[in-house]
Amino acid sequence: MRRRNLLAALPAATLARAAGDWPQFRGPGGQGHAEAKGLPTEWSDTKNVKWKVAVPGKGWSSPVIGGGQIWLTTATDTASGGGRTLRLLSYDEATGRSGRNVALFELESLPGQHKKNSYASPTPILENGVVYTFFGHLGAAAVRASTGEVLWKADLPPYQHVHGNGGSPVVWRDLVILMCDGTDVQYVIALDKATGEVRWKQERPRGNMSFSTPLIIDLPDGGGTQLIAPSAHRTIAYEPATGKPLWWVEYGDGFSNVPRPVYAHGFVYLCTGFYKPELLAVRPPKDAAGNVTATHIAWRAQRGVPLTPSPVVVGNEIYYVSDNGILSCLDARDCKQHYQERLGGNFSASPLAAAGRIYWPSEAGVTTVIAQGASLQKVAENTVDAPIFASLAVSGNALILRSATHLYRISSSSR
Repeated sequence: MRRRNLLAALPAATLARAAGDWPQFRGPGGQGHAEAKGLPTEWSDTKNVKWKVAVPGKGWSSPVIGGGQIWLTTATDTASGGGRTLRLLSYDEATGRSGRNVALFELESLPGQHKKNSYASPTPILENGVVYTFFGHLGAAAVRASTGEVLWKADLPPYQHVHGNGGSPVVWRDLVILMCDGTDVQYVIALDKATGEVRWKQERPRGNMSFSTPLIIDLPDGGGTQLIAPSAHRTIAYEPATGKPLWWVEYGDGFSNVPRPVYAHGFVYLCTGFYKPELLAVRPPKDAAGNVTATHIAWRAQRGVPLTPSPVVVGNEIYYVSDNGILSCLDARDCKQHYQERLGGNFSASPLAAAGRIYWPSEAGVTTVIAQGASLQKVAENTVDAPIFASLAVSGNALILRSATHLYRISSSSR
């Protein structure tokens, strides 16, 4: 690994994370929940839009919010037009005014990617005034939010990813943890937050590419902390401090996994990937238990399971939408199906749950809002003038929506 501009330590004085911030993919807990009340349920490209700004380049990373700033990544054309510059951008939370524009990596030649992907798809993570970015096999970097100073850059051990990058970073204590599953090499790696130096690296069993973001869970009754990391053909739980594998479940031909796991009711809920996706409810063991496929899968669902959007658990129900727009609601405890209905359209973004409402942005730019409950109740359908691949973020009583072309602050109040 080559490292550039490494700093020995981060400064003691950093931007404190305020209540209500949205620091990572799928929010504070990483599972698509917002505590906010008074979020809008109706908007258009102009209605309830407090501000709307054009975002340069192309990127599907979701917004993160802290210290009065909104952060996202993008890929813009190089001066020659043949390559891309991978950038970190910030916008003022109140006004939408453009702020930092930090060039992190230059690509003179373009690696392959899926037609629906971008070179800036992983969502950054914000903690204590530092923004940690990840561009998959293209590199990772840390930037000081208050100044835009690049604290470190890291070139990761090489791996091939023919469809581009997708999984976002997670932070645990003094580590930034990244999943790097290519077609040739698969591994999980933990970098020192202060320097970008490798703290541990764990090779994964020979499999195939995946794009998922891991989830860190704390088991009850002193059961310890686990890093739940989906990959092709299996999901593996690791000890986050060391990278030691603890347990795993296998699911045969599943690969190219995208949805982030969720954790509720004592179960880890996993989507198994292409070609025949299943939703598994797994009871995570407390100890290093090895292969628990035969003993710890409580139930499986096979109809309408997504390949791309993550599920969300609200109360006793688990909700998910397939890529082609089939919305399902099951009892999260026993797999009893409450309903399965077509929303219409195609979906890549993950849902947001807040105050008894669940928001479902589609690739067509239409966000369907439904009420929580065991029967489908549509509250509203809201359309903006460009596709949506990024998941929603929350700022106070406002939604922050990134379309393919613009960033919006959407609020039904005067604030």
